[in-house]
Amino acid sequence: MDANTLQDGTDPFVDARQNFWAPGTASSTAFAPEVLASFLHAEYFAEHHEYPVRLPADPLDERVASLRHDLRLGRAPAPEELLAAALSGDHRLRSTVAEAWPLSLSLHGTATVRRELGDEILRCTAPATLAHLIDLATLGRLHVLEPAQWADVARTPPLKARTSRLALWRHLAGRIDLREILPLPDTADDAYERLLLAAAAGRRLFASPPMPKRSGLLVVQSMLLGEMDSPGEGSSGGLGVLLSGLGDALARTPGIDGVVTLVTKDARELGEGPDLLSSRGPGHWTLTLPTDPYDESAAGSTPGTALTWWASRVLTGLGRRPDLVHVRYADEGSLAVAEAARQLGARLVFTATPDPHRRISERHAGRTTAGEPEVEELRQDLHRVFAADRLIERADEVIGIPGRGGTGELIRYFPQLAAVRDGKGPRAPQEGITAYRPADDEELRQQNLLEGLFVTDLPSALDPAARGLPLLLTVGRLHPLKQQHVLVRAWIESGLHLRSTLVLVGGSGRAVVRDPAERHVRAAIADLIDEHPDAAARLALVPAMPNHAVRCLERALARGGTTGRAHYVCPSAKEEFGIAVLEAMDAGLPVAGTGRGGIPHYVEDAVNGMLLDTSSSKALAEGLERLLELDPAAVDAMTRRARATVRGRYSIDAAASAFASVYTGLPGTPTAAHRT
Repeated sequence: MDANTLQDGTDPFVDARQNFWAPGTASSTAFAPEVLASFLHAEYFAEHHEYPVRLPADPLDERVASLRHDLRLGRAPAPEELLAAALSGDHRLRSTVAEAWPLSLSLHGTATVRRELGDEILRCTAPATLAHLIDLATLGRLHVLEPAQWADVARTPPLKARTSRLALWRHLAGRIDLREILPLPDTADDAYERLLLAAAAGRRLFASPPMPKRSGLLVVQSMLLGEMDSPGEGSSGGLGVLLSGLGDALARTPGIDGVVTLVTKDARELGEGPDLLSSRGPGHWTLTLPTDPYDESAAGSTPGTALTWWASRVLTGLGRRPDLVHVRYADEGSLAVAEAARQLGARLVFTATPDPHRRISERHAGRTTAGEPEVEELRQDLHRVFAADRLIERADEVIGIPGRGGTGELIRYFPQLAAVRDGKGPRAPQEGITAYRPADDEELRQQNLLEGLFVTDLPSALDPAARGLPLLLTVGRLHPLKQQHVLVRAWIESGLHLRSTLVLVGGSGRAVVRDPAERHVRAAIADLIDEHPDAAARLALVPAMPNHAVRCLERALARGGTTGRAHYVCPSAKEEFGIAVLEAMDAGLPVAGTGRGGIPHYVEDAVNGMLLDTSSSKALAEGLERLLELDPAAVDAMTRRARATVRGRYSIDAAASAFASVYTGLPGTPTAAHRT
């Protein structure tokens, strides 16, 4: 394989996966001895020794890959072998060991490993390793030591380290006869420890919500990245907007008793004596999983174990077992929630997307050598691929996001889904947006938001003299995948900054930005403005706003009159669906969005919007030129068709009905049992 592989029409990553799940169906890519090929060989072709590719140079990479290979085949080494790996590995290997652990115990039994695990805990002196060993006992619900022995462990020096101390407390909480070893919550060092000890001691952290008893489903949906009500800030984005509206709509849909949206929050921000459950509306609640501000998982304890513990504990506290849990990201958080669902006996639904699958060969193929940053980036991408495979294996139902060509692209990257529904592939229920409800003082709000683009206390603002120029708007969290910096470069290098203005809504309004991805994008934009100071007066950087305010601003811009014609641009490298694009279409703005991902499912180029090539600033600039050169009458027709598309096909109630149909049809759910 060389740097021209993708240009020749083959994708070594896709070929490896196709040949693993459907041998002989993929093209036979010639693997050269380079970095990506070595990892692919270790994960997908470990048993084919004739493959002329060297294995990863790091033996830990080889062990991780070998274990993933076994899990993809439904196999797991004996627990004793996994225990040995845990003792000699680091967090890369331990995360995979934890994923294999329940299957290994199920396949091989626990009798021998309980004694070995207990012995290792008693003699372990390394805090991170001790934390991992205790986590394995908790994950397997194994009784490995007697109460007196656990009391001795609690007094050993390694337990002074936070990571092992918290792991011990989580384990002790699982047995009433061990809880007396726990410290009292008021002796804790901080808010997180205090909450954990209160939960471990069996104290209620919230009152059970009122809901019907078993007339329909209790649905849990996870939203573990960012804040639901702060889209565009940090890691918060369109998913929070979707789940907020979808949860409300599902709660009023036949067959659904209630919806609980799982969120996370830094324990320091929860305050004293927090109620972790809050109502969002009739039948819809958010339930908070506290996160440790001093999380040391990267130092060696098992990633996700604490989140599994919290999810299982707080969901039990609802007073009624959830019937179904829906996770949407392929990451440690979703694996943790999936494990909690397994422990609670709830059905699992997973929304699979080909991310980062689409870009793996594009980013990594052709390198015969790579520095540690590039190798670590590849490791992270392959870990997310593995997480998605495990979620597919665990899920009772896998669904996709509608895209051009249906779920064909999804099956290309997930060949194990090809036989789903007799070869038709996974279902892809439509997502949607909540109907916009104008405020009583809507006109005043719109005017204030428009004028706010020209105020000088923004990080940057528009020059009032540029009011009459065409305006480009984009909304979203500041992140390299969203490519706001690429948009700014395209806007400047094409000369469009001389005849249009650009408004970026998103990012933190704080003086100190915590999120490293946002800092990267901000720095790139700042460098571009330093190089082209004449563009500064025509670029506005507006901190993230609540969703209702964004939609109000979009309507103000669509009305026109006080600014030039406004257009909405989505410059992302890819968008799985694009809630923000649908909202702009609904507002009456002409939209132009990336052609990669789900947007082409509802945007037809030059009919109800425009599709952009966002692979480079040059290609993006050409698309922007085409957008701004459209005849006004054509733009008017395009926006009318766009609004009709949204209102005819993408209401939140229609989305709720589609998802409810998936949920209530799952075997083993009360509604499915009632129908049969």
